[in-house]
Order: sequence, then structure tokens, then C-alpha cells
Amino acid sequence: MTKRSNTFHKLILVISLLLIISIIECIQLGIGFEEGQSNSLACKSICDAEDGNTCLGIVKKFNLNVDFFSAINPNLNCNTIFVGQWLCIDGTMN
Repeated sequence: MTKRSNTFHKLILVISLLLIISIIECIQLGIGFEEGQSNSLACKSICDAEDGNTCLGIVKKFNLNVDFFSAINPNLNCNTIFVGQWLCIDGTMN
């Protein structure tokens, strides 16, 4: 019984050491564990959504690129646009 207990404790120790080493490596490499996004969005111009607006309609109306529009509206759900919703139509990523 003591032999099994010692083996179990050694296994836990090895797993703990591996976990600590992997966390240290991630921190040193800058992988994960970030406090915030390094990119920040600055919206320069907005429009209010009107009844019947769609993402594609806004993109066409303001002559935007779909990828750009998605990037400057990161939390936008194109299926649930509501009247009066502010949509960014011009901005930058820092």
C-alpha cells in the first residue's frame, strides 16, 4: 500500500512540474495568458441601422470591403441587426 502511495505522489509531482514548465514556456514565448488584445479598434464613423438593413446592404451602401466591415464590427451578429443599432463604417485597428 505504501509503495502505491509513493508512486501516486511521484506521479502528481511529475505532472505538477510539467504543468509549471509549460506555463513558464508560454509566458516566455508570449503565448496565451494575455491581459488584453494588442490590437485596439478606433471607430471613426458610424451609421444607425434602419428597418430592413443587412450587413451586405450596409457594405454595398457605403462601398466597404466585407472583411473590413467585419473587422471593425467584431461583435456584430448580422442575423440580429436592430433599428437604431450603431454600426461602424470607418475605423482603424492599432
